[in-house]
Amino acid sequence: MGPHAGRVLCRSCTALRSHRRTRRFSRASDVAHRGVTLPRPRRDLREPTLPRLWAVVGATGTGKTALSLGLAEALAAADRRAEIVNADAMQLYRGMDIGTAKLSEGERRGIPHHLLDVLAVTEETAVAWYQDAARRAIADINGRGADAILVGGSGLYVSSVLYDFRFPPTDVELRAALEAELIEHGPGVLYTRLLAADPVTAARVDPRNGRRVVRALEVLAQGEATHGAALPSEPVEWHERTRIIGTQVARDRLVPQLDARVEQMWSDGLIDEVRALQKSGLEAGVTARRAIGYAQALAELAGTSTRNEAIAETQALTRRYARRQVSWFRRYAGVRWVDGAEVKADTAGLVPHILDA
Repeated sequence: MGPHAGRVLCRSCTALRSHRRTRRFSRASDVAHRGVTLPRPRRDLREPTLPRLWAVVGATGTGKTALSLGLAEALAAADRRAEIVNADAMQLYRGMDIGTAKLSEGERRGIPHHLLDVLAVTEETAVAWYQDAARRAIADINGRGADAILVGGSGLYVSSVLYDFRFPPTDVELRAALEAELIEHGPGVLYTRLLAADPVTAARVDPRNGRRVVRALEVLAQGEATHGAALPSEPVEWHERTRIIGTQVARDRLVPQLDARVEQMWSDGLIDEVRALQKSGLEAGVTARRAIGYAQALAELAGTSTRNEAIAETQALTRRYARRQVSWFRRYAGVRWVDGAEVKADTAGLVPHILDA
């Protein structure tokens, strides 16, 4: 939300208040006690300003990518260079393109993009690693005098960059032992142990997500407190010049779009993409092989699912994931929410209003 948003004249005084800061205007007394909203002065983006961090967040399929491109172009038109930093966990992987809706080089409009295609599908990713990599990228971008635009829907990854998240240490031997137990007994036994040890974290962790359960148990075993797989109770922004823009689409409109998007993934050649990734070791990967769409495509190739079953399962998981994303990002304070349908219809016309807010 912009610094002038939501400022309404108080009936009992001449102070104009917002949730982020309070400022006084000399002409407030002229309109005191009338309950009017003062007009917003237009922002001149060409005025010298320190580099900023923008974040474009929201559920899958709500127009984040289009908005980030439009935002970067609008900033460039105002002599403010901008570069984009990926915050989609699966777009970190080389070759995972169709199932993640990753932009090709030609679709990036000449705007520098960071943290795309940086991992092999056999490599495991972790939030702590991503936090360091993304913050380094943002610092480098700002160091060149440009704004950074963080865009993606992986909630914990986004939060780890925007807010003051500190991650507990790892214990390689302990994790290996827990993962061996996971393979032998499945996630249910480990989740029961987590539930007994830390009910708050257990309530926020998917019982079927073995990796998340293992990590929580690893942290607890070292005598550390987990972050509860959630935002801190009072999040503190990491970058002092942060603006967050959220994209949203009403669920009754979003669900059909997501279902159609999954069908299009198969039509665009997801099975061929996964078949090629198998040669690169996809099935040996800890993280990549479990990605929504890719796990179902592997099942189709293995003959354990039909195509219709694979598509239907991917659609169901995508809808569930989108619901979790909405819940996650709704907890962010100070977000400027925009309608994804407007982004799709007229990105160029929408962005100036966001910048002026």
